[in-house]
Amino acid sequence: MAGSLYDRVGGRDWFFSLVGRFYAAVAVDPVLRPMYPEDDLDGATQRLALFLIQYWGGPDDYEKSRGHPRLRRRHAEFLIGDLQRQVWYGHMAAAVQAGGLGREDEAEMLAYFSMAADSLVNHG
Repeated sequence: MAGSLYDRVGGRDWFFSLVGRFYAAVAVDPVLRPMYPEDDLDGATQRLALFLIQYWGGPDDYEKSRGHPRLRRRHAEFLIGDLQRQVWYGHMAAAVQAGGLGREDEAEMLAYFSMAADSLVNHG
């Protein structure tokens, strides 16, 4: 496949839509919602969208504003066990699957998110 996934999906707007779908589910989830400060879902949306844009081949605005991603370090303060991993991945997988991607792009994203979710488990 030619070009980055960022280019293939149409750029920035697709990633903000993806993250919007994901956080709409998180906002009402009894397992994940307590992990976010009351007034920070908008900030979390911005940070995750910019990270994913950069990761998938778009502009490096995330790194310019926040530095190296350091995902494990940034999430170390949260107790993330198998339940949190499963719930997080379930919401993200549903958001990806609702994005209208081609089969190969969807599979690539789902594999990445599964690996990322696994890597953040730090409890139990």
